[in-house]
Amino acid sequence: MADRRFTEIQLREMLQRANAYRPDIVDGRWVVMTRHRRRAWEIIVEPDFEMELLVVVTAYSIGES
Repeated sequence: MADRRFTEIQLREMLQRANAYRPDIVDGRWVVMTRHRRRAWEIIVEPDFEMELLVVVTAYSIGES
């Protein structure tokens, strides 16, 4: 998370502010659309049904150069 310049707390806040989601190209994964620091972000998540957890695979800013 440090290389993306956000903390775990900020990631949790982004997930709470999610405004949409869609299936990812990888089966079983989802793309969560949100905002952080006035920019659009996508968070790739994968549910772990056995452990009852939501695993964050990656997160990235949309349109970041």
